[in-house]
Amino acid sequence: MRPDNLSHLAAFAAVARHASFRKAGAELTLTTSAISYAIRNLEERLGVVLFHRTTRSVSLTEAGQRLLERLAPALLDVGEALEEMNNFRAAPAGTLRVNMPRVTAQLLLPGLLPRFLARYPDIHFEAVDNDGLIDIVALGFDAGIRFLEQVPEDMIAVPMGGEQRGACVASPEYIAKHGMPTHPNDLFQHDCIRFRFPSGRLYKWEFEQGATKLELDVRGRVTFGDLRLALDAALAGIGFTLVLDEQVTALVAEGRLRRVLEDWCPPYPGFMLYYPRQRRVTSALRAFIEFIREER
Repeated sequence: MRPDNLSHLAAFAAVARHASFRKAGAELTLTTSAISYAIRNLEERLGVVLFHRTTRSVSLTEAGQRLLERLAPALLDVGEALEEMNNFRAAPAGTLRVNMPRVTAQLLLPGLLPRFLARYPDIHFEAVDNDGLIDIVALGFDAGIRFLEQVPEDMIAVPMGGEQRGACVASPEYIAKHGMPTHPNDLFQHDCIRFRFPSGRLYKWEFEQGATKLELDVRGRVTFGDLRLALDAALAGIGFTLVLDEQVTALVAEGRLRRVLEDWCPPYPGFMLYYPRQRRVTSALRAFIEFIREER
């Protein structure tokens, strides 16, 4: 095998994962033009076209799909062989790629990451925020962070942080003008600021009291794909929104938001770090797992 073959194959796998030359370059810390050169060189050497390219999309050809199927296990073996070399180092090292919802990055990472990086100076932590549910293995992540009910059954889950609970909030001005709900169904008489997942699905607001569980498709004139924007809208007096309690603790203390229906928002298991059961755990991921277990 020529010396540059492996790097070109790694570029091919990255473009296939992301369906994007730019994102593949970002993952491999290469320019888009360098990725394009690697793919073009590989295609010329093999005598086949590996990707369909348009100005809007990149997708595998039949030949490209076949190559990826044969190549992926081999690249995984190469990665694991290189990772084994970290066992000979005095401290864990390497890149740790973790996919997580945006709210997780906002709430958990500021407290955890500085201490983790201080303890392990040879680890590079790459967090990719994504509110949709993805296949972390197919997209090249070492681990993901989600709520327990969102973790695939074939994954190992490690509790991360404490319990969470929802918070239904609005500004004092909105409540003074429109009244305070005393039951979740009262929200149908109010403007509610909704959240839409990347898949296009609207989040249905969940409430629970004792044995009674409700899932409401609330109404409202404003919908966001970012909970921070939903909070900003609530602060502006547009209506009620449902977020994580930890997101509004300071805002409630400052009197800028008010909680309602607190007896319908019980605590539930918090975030989980999850990773593939059948895959070798890298030294960087092993160090992170041990770290978050200590932090609980």
